[in-house]
Amino acid sequence: MEDKLKQFLEIFDSAMRQGQLVKLTLSKLRRRSDDLRNVYVKPVRLKSGDFFSFEHKYQSRHEVKNLSADQAVETIKALLELHFLQADLFGLQQDISLTIFTSGKMKLKTREVPKRESPDMKHDRQKKRLLDPASPWWFELGLTDREGRVLPSMQHKFKQINRYVEILAPLLKHLQKENPLKILDMGAGKGYLTFALHEYLTNQGNQNVTITGVEMRTDLVSKTNHIASNSNLEGLKFDAGSISDYPISQLDVLIALHACDTATDDAIAAGIKAEAKLIVCAPCCHKQIRKEMSAAPEQHPALQFGILMERQAEILTDTLRALIMEYHGYKSQIMEFVELEHSPKNLLLTGVKAKSEPDKTALANRISALKKEYGIREHFLEKALGITPF
Repeated sequence: MEDKLKQFLEIFDSAMRQGQLVKLTLSKLRRRSDDLRNVYVKPVRLKSGDFFSFEHKYQSRHEVKNLSADQAVETIKALLELHFLQADLFGLQQDISLTIFTSGKMKLKTREVPKRESPDMKHDRQKKRLLDPASPWWFELGLTDREGRVLPSMQHKFKQINRYVEILAPLLKHLQKENPLKILDMGAGKGYLTFALHEYLTNQGNQNVTITGVEMRTDLVSKTNHIASNSNLEGLKFDAGSISDYPISQLDVLIALHACDTATDDAIAAGIKAEAKLIVCAPCCHKQIRKEMSAAPEQHPALQFGILMERQAEILTDTLRALIMEYHGYKSQIMEFVELEHSPKNLLLTGVKAKSEPDKTALANRISALKKEYGIREHFLEKALGITPF
């Protein structure tokens, strides 16, 4: 065993037994194909005594085991030898990091920190949620039972919904004002995310809102309106319509999640024209740019491989969308929406209306150059906005 690994395990053992351990995390996989992603360790107090909770995060599941101090040391040793290259120990007075390089060399780093509070060792403490599964609408929407417990088959969906609210919360924070916040959710579907946003903003965000979910399927519109009415949710309603023909006036936020192909461009264009302060899209089915691309494989070798060409088309589509939004005065960002095991479409494109004017000449040149490089004549967003192609 390397001296530094042995030293780290001794520090870990001492921190556990002296009550100095706040938490330990294992990361950086030795093999990318490994199903185990991370391990988190923290002290926990059970009726039978003090133990250490090991949370194993796999690609599509979590497992938690409570181990004794002796078992914990042996388990960490095995995990570092077989799975992970990085261990970070957070203590009450110092942090210790162990880095294992692929060459086999190891680096041990110690950093003094301001004294932390002792960790909460209660095993049954209530998990903090942005959304309350006991809210009656979640049962009506089919995500929970009558006691407010999330159904096993809907655990991933509820996690996705919470992640959605978690991402939007800071974006919406700076928009809060005295007048009701006007939000339009295009393609609301079954209404999960529309109800989630209303719950968060009214219950935890302390914000007056009017949220309208727009959906083409009239049966879903009737159902979600019925649930909203029965739940006495003021400021929440659903209308029948599509992104391309729904009348949109002045609004604060426009949301369009998984709008298919150019419907995403219709939504972005509608938000820009309505001078929305925030535009949120989860792009789906990137087909238009794929058909437009005419660059030769000799120029971009990846284009000779079908699957890579498809991915390149997706990247180009959303990059151009983000740049065109910036041209029209938005600060755009592309981020991960949910983990891959929950949805194959996992990007969220956001645009926040900027206070300062953009450098339109520079942005126009970047857009034009990118289109020219891949032989793209027109992005559908340009057409939806009614502007001359860059």
